[in-house]
Amino acid sequence: MAKPDSALREALEDRDPGNLNNHIQIVWSDIVGEPEGARSPECAWRLSHVCFSRGRDCCYTLLAVLVAPPCALLLGCGFACLAFEQIWCTTPCLRCLKIYFASLRTLVQSCMAATVAPAMEAVGHICRHIRVNIRRDAPDDTDLLVV
Repeated sequence: MAKPDSALREALEDRDPGNLNNHIQIVWSDIVGEPEGARSPECAWRLSHVCFSRGRDCCYTLLAVLVAPPCALLLGCGFACLAFEQIWCTTPCLRCLKIYFASLRTLVQSCMAATVAPAMEAVGHICRHIRVNIRRDAPDDTDLLVV
């Protein structure tokens, strides 16, 4: 059985278990690349890579320390409001509409069965004797519909 500390440590290590932010993986080779014929000296390339990596890490850390907690608070409040709205407003309203429209559907089905269905059956009875024969060798001026 794993210790509770190890479970917490594991949760802190995998900070994106749902792979939400794979599209913003920022690595040096995805941003800067020198083609053949346009090469900087090795020391400049390495120094640029170190400056990029350290600058990115320091800036992200600073922003995460200063801005992430207020953002997390706002996001938490926003999602709480969203959950409240869904639980107490939207879902009950949708349930009421579902109940209302079930009754309305029964009414409309009854009206359709009493009016439209007999009319369509009569039209179907009339149209069931229509036969269409298409002949490829028929002259263009003759009627192709035979009743």
